[in-house]
Amino acid sequence: MLDLKRLKKDPKLVADNLKKRGFKLDLDVWDKLEASRKSLQSDTENMQAELNEVSKDIGIHKKEGSDSSKLEKKASEITTKIKSQSKDLASILEDLEAFLSSIPNLIDDDVPKGKDEEDNLELRTSGDIRKFDFTPEDHLELGSNLGGIDMESGAKITGARFAVLNGDLARLQRSLINFMIDIHTKEHNYEEVYVPYIVNTESLYGTGQLPKFEEDLFKLEGKENFYLTSTAEVPVTNLFRDKILDSKDLPRKFVCHTPCFRSEAGSYGLDTKGIMRLHQFEKVELVQAVEDKDSDNALEELTGHAEEILKRLELPYRVVSLCSGDIGFSAAKTYDIEVWIPSQDKYREISSCSNFHEFQARRMKARWKNPSTNKTELLSTLNGSGLALSRTVLAIMENFQQKDGSITIPEALRDYFGSKEISA
Repeated sequence: MLDLKRLKKDPKLVADNLKKRGFKLDLDVWDKLEASRKSLQSDTENMQAELNEVSKDIGIHKKEGSDSSKLEKKASEITTKIKSQSKDLASILEDLEAFLSSIPNLIDDDVPKGKDEEDNLELRTSGDIRKFDFTPEDHLELGSNLGGIDMESGAKITGARFAVLNGDLARLQRSLINFMIDIHTKEHNYEEVYVPYIVNTESLYGTGQLPKFEEDLFKLEGKENFYLTSTAEVPVTNLFRDKILDSKDLPRKFVCHTPCFRSEAGSYGLDTKGIMRLHQFEKVELVQAVEDKDSDNALEELTGHAEEILKRLELPYRVVSLCSGDIGFSAAKTYDIEVWIPSQDKYREISSCSNFHEFQARRMKARWKNPSTNKTELLSTLNGSGLALSRTVLAIMENFQQKDGSITIPEALRDYFGSKEISA
């Protein structure tokens, strides 16, 4: 959520920043809501002050044994007005909360300007794109020939865009999970956590998925407050909710493996075939909580940690800075890491690493104690995939496929997988 003080101080500056990402801040609505709040709050405070004075006078009259009935009647009238006014004020505050909840985060000054993903800025590439001496197959053809990807069974068990991985491909995904978590915990100093896969509305509101993105979530029928988590970002970041951390405990760094569930409303085309974009998929997620002054460096670090996985797996990739029109609702700055997909002849997102500054923490009341001022301050939160599992499986299959349809296992993964290749 935006800093209310900042919005009050310079609404035009806020509106101009939001305009870069294509969001129009309705300043007329804001002015009306804020004016109503000020007026009601001022009236309520004045009436409360008047009631306090009347109550003192009642006390004096009673002490002196004089008639206080008129004052008591006046006190009763004021109390009735205060109750009515308080209801109106509560309603205005709810409207203000709903208004603020609909506003995305302000973007950093160095976010590139643009309308959509075509305007994202490429920062760097890594690895050599393989030149095949045969016509490469896509992951679905490879998986079907190997008996490892079974979309029909997924559809039979659940529905479209659910998959079953069999044998070596199931083992490949499990190997990747252990490989990624080991690197992040042993080399990058993340603490591994295990969290619920079902989250409540408070958790989704805290990280910014609600109220705006409810249609992308799977809600549990008969459980008004429960949803399947769309990303481990939600339960892991909410570990900081309603907490005050000591400065000596910062930064906090968590890594977590979870399934993720997304309705993916509006998705179509090639992405809906195979395991590129499923309703259920796995991720290894990285989450950090830091002081805001450290958040820019933390984003670079976290992105580097996700990149390291791709380097070890010898997968070609690039890093792009998302432009103002493509950046997510809660993010102030985002780097996407895109892995090369031979069958599509282009890079595709495999990790999205974001700095939210204090946006999520303000919603979650996630704070830290500043020892130099002895005051609490809001944390800055960050997260990124380290990595998305189904797309990593897909990328290995396509980039390491051989002419006979077998898949070579990247050297760094062989001890985890237990052999050098997957073959029919």
